[in-house]
Amino acid sequence: MASLQGRMSAERMCTLATVSRAGFYRWLKGEQPGAEEIALRAAIQEIAIEHHRNYGYRRITAELRFRGMVVNHKRVLRLMQKDNLLAIRRRKFVATTDSQHHFEVFLNLAKRMELTAVNQLWIADLTYIRLQQEFVYMAVLLDAFSRRVIGWALSRSLRSTVAVEALQQALKARKPLPGLVHHSDRGVQYASLEYTDLLRKHGAVLSMSRAGNPYDNARCESFLKTLKQEEIYCHEYRDLEDLRTHSSSFIDEYYNRRRLHSALGYLSPDAFETAMNEGCGTAARMSFLRHEEIYPNDVQPGKTPGTFAGPQPITGVSLD
Repeated sequence: MASLQGRMSAERMCTLATVSRAGFYRWLKGEQPGAEEIALRAAIQEIAIEHHRNYGYRRITAELRFRGMVVNHKRVLRLMQKDNLLAIRRRKFVATTDSQHHFEVFLNLAKRMELTAVNQLWIADLTYIRLQQEFVYMAVLLDAFSRRVIGWALSRSLRSTVAVEALQQALKARKPLPGLVHHSDRGVQYASLEYTDLLRKHGAVLSMSRAGNPYDNARCESFLKTLKQEEIYCHEYRDLEDLRTHSSSFIDEYYNRRRLHSALGYLSPDAFETAMNEGCGTAARMSFLRHEEIYPNDVQPGKTPGTFAGPQPITGVSLD
């Protein structure tokens, strides 16, 4: 307090300012935060800078709790507003799909799956990225259960090879058992013979979104939005190789291993897979309209109507 009052006593200062001593001490207490609040604000600033101001107050609250701090999200929001640390919001995400082709399209199975483990449902999508001198394209594959990026590729061409490269990377890394469901939009890259033949070779079942409905592939769209807002729009890349280096760092080192995901209980995809004891889940469940009426023997006592587990006949069941 001496630094504030100089050589004057608190009583003399209050007299000259025509305020009460009690009012002065209330003001002083409010202006000088305690050690606990200073430590909390320092931790918030550290997390915000570490994540390039892409974390909102909810994720920062979760990270603080992981560090052992007992804190309310409303208090975190207030302190972030005071320190001007609110997350930066950037351009609107835009996606395009070329579905005007003669290749076979497949029924949408993903929306009827209840996932219990990894390697039951993979979701795929691609997007464009604008560099200083050119456009390039990125294809990604996610495990829908853990939201982990399991394959990705970059190319100057929009041909199916970029999607095939991402798929090959995922197959090599995960080695899924037959029965995996692969879901994508109806783009020509995912309907091409090269792509579908590779999936069938590994015993995968193909699934595609309905025409004009991007919400069927929302988890992959959400990742691409995160990628663009938190990495792509924050940098200017020299060329394709510079983009590849930064993308590898963001996806493999940051997103999969460190970034907290609200849909995973604020765990990273890698931590979520570890917590769920990878590979030990039961078979995925499937839900179909009027299934219990068509196949009453599949419905077990106590089970939810309209669901069944394991390989069951689905001939004659309306899927759309």
